[in-house]
Amino acid sequence: MIKIIAGTSSKSLSEAVSRLLNIKLLKTEFVRFENSELRVRIQDDVKDSEVLVIQSGSNPTDENYMELFFTGDALKRSEAKKVTAIIPYFGYARQNIQHRSGEDVSANVIIKFIETIGYDEVVLFDIHDEATLGIFSIPTVHLSAMPLLAQKISTYLNSSLKNVVVVSPDQAGVERARLFADSLFPNKKSDIVVVEKKRDLDKLHQSRAVEIYGDVKDKIAILVDDIVTSGNTLINAAELVIKNGAIKVISAIVHPDFSPDAVEKINNSKIEKLFTTDTITLKDNQTSEKIDISSVASIIAQHLKKSV
Repeated sequence: MIKIIAGTSSKSLSEAVSRLLNIKLLKTEFVRFENSELRVRIQDDVKDSEVLVIQSGSNPTDENYMELFFTGDALKRSEAKKVTAIIPYFGYARQNIQHRSGEDVSANVIIKFIETIGYDEVVLFDIHDEATLGIFSIPTVHLSAMPLLAQKISTYLNSSLKNVVVVSPDQAGVERARLFADSLFPNKKSDIVVVEKKRDLDKLHQSRAVEIYGDVKDKIAILVDDIVTSGNTLINAAELVIKNGAIKVISAIVHPDFSPDAVEKINNSKIEKLFTTDTITLKDNQTSEKIDISSVASIIAQHLKKSV
């Protein structure tokens, strides 16, 4: 019998998984002292048990990762037989290479922490670059929410996909867009439209869409990406496809890693609807009528049923 711990960054998602599997969440104590230090205590017996820790590496990223690390240590000290980290959003995933001389490679550091602490397995969703999976030396499961989002958008469009085109908002996301297109159009091959993006590495969250490759005229454009933070890449791409004749734009994004003003910018953009998931738990002020949230709980539960 597996046991589940709900990390504080993924409490509602953990509760949904526990309901689907009919497994009670373990009792845990997370104490944050006034000096910002954290203490984790496992209050239930986990000796010789397989324990899953569901904790997203979302904002505040460093705090949430420290909680994941301390929870893993507490479980090992409590003699859990196997400890699996389910990290719905792998924070630092975009810092997986050295872009400029003198930089660290943050994703590699996080992986070293996870492995050194003693996690036996990691489960991830739609990581920014699948090459990062090769850094892990422990078993790693890579799940995707793209089929879930494709189904949601198909329903939203009343399954009328005749004039729909899938668009990658940058060159690096073509394979991701293709995975989404394969789910949206399961019985045919679909061309992917690509927006060329230029990014200024010396300025945070600064990019611009400069060119579009493919035909969007008189079509519904679906912008597909793994993460949205500032929203600039997405909004710039939406403006460019509308300028090139698209009749409307909707978007499928797995991880809503919103910056403080992202929702306001999305609300004021040409994007009609943004479909996303609960890999990151949004605050009340981070939601709007334009944003549709689907839960990945069923995907996690299905994976766990197969692996038990």
